[in-house]
Amino acid sequence: MNRFAKALAAVAITVSLAAPVAANAQATKIGFVNTERILRDSKFAVESQKKLEKDFAKRQKDLEDTAAKVRAEAAKLDKDSITLSEAEKTKRQRDLSEMDRDFQRKRREFDEDLAQRKSQVVGELVERANRIIRSIAEKEGYDIIFQEAVYANKRIDITDQVLTALDSGK
Repeated sequence: MNRFAKALAAVAITVSLAAPVAANAQATKIGFVNTERILRDSKFAVESQKKLEKDFAKRQKDLEDTAAKVRAEAAKLDKDSITLSEAEKTKRQRDLSEMDRDFQRKRREFDEDLAQRKSQVVGELVERANRIIRSIAEKEGYDIIFQEAVYANKRIDITDQVLTALDSGK
């Protein structure tokens, strides 16, 4: 066989092998969901954020008031320390330290409670969104739907569809 015939045979083999791959690629239906948008833009997420803010507003205000008291007491002690006896200065430093410890404990408890509630809300939202995504995938014949991607063409982005379904309560 001469060179031309070998080259032609190689091209024919390559084309015959590539054809089934191209056919499979066209038959595969791929989707993408932007999870960040779901967590940020869904009505459930927005309403949950407002509810969390409302539920934790009083504790947040109490913490801010306590922090202001601790700062005021520290400033007062600093100002008065020159005229105070050692015993009184030690007593007020101890009281201030106790106030600050109590404030730090309450702040940690607040942060932990808030983080736990946020995690619970996000978990509920993700669970609902995943059910909807599975339902869309089954109804519309998707082979795979990605939730994380470096790049996704808008043509395969079904985030708006998921948001609509989430917001309608389906």
